[in-house]
Amino acid sequence: MEDRLYWLGWQCLMPEQGKKLWSLLRHFGSPRAAWEASLKDLAGAPWSGEESPEELARRRAGLDPVKEEGKLQCAGVNFICCDDPGYPENLFQIFDPPPVIFIKGSLKSSDKLAVAVVGSRKPSPYGLLVAKKLAKDLAALGITVVSGMARGIDTAGHKGALAGGGRTVAVLGCGPDVVYPRENKKLVDKIVENGAVISEYPLGTPPEPWHFPARNRIISGLSLGTVVVEAAEKSGALITADFALEQGRDVMAVPGNVVSLLSRGPHRLIRQGARLVEGAGDIIDELGLERLFPVLEENSGVRFKMSAEEEALYSLLSLEPVPLDELIDRTGLPPQKVMAALMYLEIKGLTRQMPGKLYVRAGYSSF
Repeated sequence: MEDRLYWLGWQCLMPEQGKKLWSLLRHFGSPRAAWEASLKDLAGAPWSGEESPEELARRRAGLDPVKEEGKLQCAGVNFICCDDPGYPENLFQIFDPPPVIFIKGSLKSSDKLAVAVVGSRKPSPYGLLVAKKLAKDLAALGITVVSGMARGIDTAGHKGALAGGGRTVAVLGCGPDVVYPRENKKLVDKIVENGAVISEYPLGTPPEPWHFPARNRIISGLSLGTVVVEAAEKSGALITADFALEQGRDVMAVPGNVVSLLSRGPHRLIRQGARLVEGAGDIIDELGLERLFPVLEENSGVRFKMSAEEEALYSLLSLEPVPLDELIDRTGLPPQKVMAALMYLEIKGLTRQMPGKLYVRAGYSSF
């Protein structure tokens, strides 16, 4: 068999057990050597947990990696090994990345620029609105939105990213062929077309409660930073934030109603030093993504570098408010491109949005 099939075999045998599996593979030197190890050799390997070497050897004998690959192909699911070129760089950098991830859809190199949006499964209307708006604005800027496909904030984040015309990645706590919650079937299909649905669990794995904390380390691991929108004191979203801190990633939080129990999680994070987020610009600033907006030295002054679309829009703006519809008509650009360009200009501090979808130049005298 090819080496990657041995990786696949071990992932099917030991999903969610990244630390144990990496220890086992380091002991034997390769997934193939571990697969071919005798029971005596397995018993001599570093081992901990409920499963005995005998039980592992028994299950190994009953699993055929070639057949598992065939099942994946029939289900329209791909798999990427940790030593494949397409394995997500952000995820590979964490302490215990899954050796193999199962994927429906596609991962791109641009997905390295990713932000996790997570929160309560039972959010308030305010939480849903904020999560969707943040995700939409981030996606319009070309930032991939990562979340966990759960009801509530996760679902709002995925939908917001799609509404912004961008990419989104859903990390499951079940097999890649299992839709959970069931009402998200159409959403899953859209995500597959505009991003990826990924899991470390093999086909058919049900959404057991203990899968989700492990799933959360992948959400934060794929992302440069994690934004918590609404979360009670013992919310799974806070587990994701803890993983992000352990992984050296940024943690941000959206403030909420001071009398709401759903505000306690984000407010605790803010008290502990998390960045307070009121909009996508705060996330861009916290992550240090100003490099997306390089400046050009010109004479003795400084101006931001702008794309052709941004230049066209900026030339139409002044101190007099201009309606969004007029900007779309005068540039001849698709509405989606106009909105994305206006978002870039706003983050660069070159324009401001007024009530009623009106736009004016900011810092007019400097340009």
